Parts: sequence; structure tokens; C-alpha cells
Amino acid sequence: MQAKRPISPHLQIYRWYASMMMSILHRATGIALSVALLLLVWWLVALASGPDAFDRVHSLAGSWFGLLVMFGITVVWAYHLLNGIRHLAWDAGYGFHPSEFRRTGVIVAVGTGILTIVVWIAFLIAR
Repeated sequence: MQAKRPISPHLQIYRWYASMMMSILHRATGIALSVALLLLVWWLVALASGPDAFDRVHSLAGSWFGLLVMFGITVVWAYHLLNGIRHLAWDAGYGFHPSEFRRTGVIVAVGTGILTIVVWIAFLIAR
């Protein structure tokens, strides 16, 4: 005879909340930044390898595809930074009220857009 124990809940049972999705996205952006770090290492190795290797990497990074990748990395970096600050506040015991969850989530989302735009404006001016 099988025991009538409750099944452990899983993602299909839970109702998806914005803060849950943002927490999962925070982990995903951490992984994406690790991959972006490999691109930075590739750029640094090319820089140390000489002008021909650097020119190849620099021309790829300056292409429309390279700029699109760098824009994506900037979005990922901005989100991970701002949501990381949000997680630090949670670790300190702040922001656990549902209204604060929503407010800080909106701040992170809007702040990601603003920070990305500011970084790219600075990049385009410096270019």
C-alpha cells in the first residue's frame, strides 16, 4: 500500500511572480557575464599578440554584429549590477514587503534601461 504523502511542489504548481522571474534572470545574467568574460580575455590575448591579431578582433567588435553583442553584454551587466544591489538589500533584511518587491523590481527594470543608455551614450561620445 502506497503512502498518501504530499508531492513536493515544483515550478508548474507555483504561480510565477515578477520577483521570482527576476531572481532566475539574475542567475542567467551571471552565466552570460561569465561568457562575456571569455570575450574580454580573447580581446586581451589579441592585444598582447600584436597588431594583426588585435586588428582582426577590433574589426569584428566594430561590426554591426560585434556592437549588437556588446550592447547585449551592457544590458546584461546593468541588470546584474542593479539586481545584485537589490539582492544585497534583501541579505541585509530590507525590502521584503510585497509592495517593496514590486517597487524595487520596477526600479531595477527601468534602471537597467537608463544605465544601458547612459553607458552607450558615453561610448558613442568617446568613439
